[in-house]
Amino acid sequence: MKRLALAATAAAVLVTGCAAQAPSPDTPGPSKSASARPDRAPRDTTAEGTLLVADFGADTVSFVDPAEGVTDSVKVGRAPYGLVVGDDGRAWVATAEGVAVVDTAARERVALIPYRTKHLGPVTDGEYRGGGMGIALAPDGRHVYVGVNVPDGNGTLETVDTATREVVDTASVGRRPFDVDVSRDGREVYATDHDSFDVTVLDTGSGDTRRIEVAPYGTEGGLGSWLKPHYTAVRPSDGKLLLPFEGEKLVVVDPETGRSGIERMTANTHQHGVTVTPDGTLFVVGTGPIDPAEDEGPSLTVRTKDGREKVIPLDGPHEDVAVSADGRTAYVTGGFTRDGYWNGITVVDVDSGDTRRLAAGERPLGVAVVQQASGHSGP
Repeated sequence: MKRLALAATAAAVLVTGCAAQAPSPDTPGPSKSASARPDRAPRDTTAEGTLLVADFGADTVSFVDPAEGVTDSVKVGRAPYGLVVGDDGRAWVATAEGVAVVDTAARERVALIPYRTKHLGPVTDGEYRGGGMGIALAPDGRHVYVGVNVPDGNGTLETVDTATREVVDTASVGRRPFDVDVSRDGREVYATDHDSFDVTVLDTGSGDTRRIEVAPYGTEGGLGSWLKPHYTAVRPSDGKLLLPFEGEKLVVVDPETGRSGIERMTANTHQHGVTVTPDGTLFVVGTGPIDPAEDEGPSLTVRTKDGREKVIPLDGPHEDVAVSADGRTAYVTGGFTRDGYWNGITVVDVDSGDTRRLAAGERPLGVAVVQQASGHSGP
């Protein structure tokens, strides 16, 4: 059985979690910025529906036209990981150096907010580098929450005041906070702690935290296990947390009680990035098999709120996903995963399942859709 063989697989891994390899020979090369493309749109316009991707293999975020590819790029800081775009057009990007603030209309970085967390080590690249990972924006736009990885130790959750652009609070979380999410009412923040098999819940009013174990396969193997939580989605209908595992199990966590239930999934592949649309449709990225003899390849699972699944095969490893405003198109980044990466995005027609590859950025990881064309140049 696949799960019985995982201990042996994990024992062969010298580093924790999901180690990456070099890109394959047919990987598209680094994308050019619009500064070298005078035929591109002027820098003061960013069309609604433009994608913003974090170039984990560079120090930039790229602006991507879903039909044409990269139109521009902006330097934000070393090894950008997650990002989020607010209704005002400002993007907040978790980098190894700090949280970058990008005006998406002007296409420029307007601030870099240093972390308060200590012992982050040298500013560097790679999956285990210190600095920001998951990031989320409060529903009222007043605060940004970023999960900060502390190498070889527990991480922190830093709270940034979006008006003053300063860190105003920190809280201890588990190891390597891959993802950060916020409740619908903004009263709780959820850090998905990859290497400690749990989710940390922060009460934004009191500052208190509590941790909920999420380990449907157990915690055997510790840091060497593949069977750890990666990304979380907050279900719109009831605020419960949705965490997919291995294309086999969807763990549904009630953050109020800490109790979990498990629903069956069908992709049978190692899973990472997730997002959920307002109608409750869940999108889950499958990165590829742990055991090629028993597991399926990369895929995108589209799961309706009543549990029906469509599994769309993808070509090569992928990491994270965003969805168009109308819910008809998904954008899946080919960036950092345990099996390597490629410099692009797969564009998925949700209804037909048709896919096409689009060169985009350098090792694109986090992705968001710019829903408004307006920017915000003020404080």
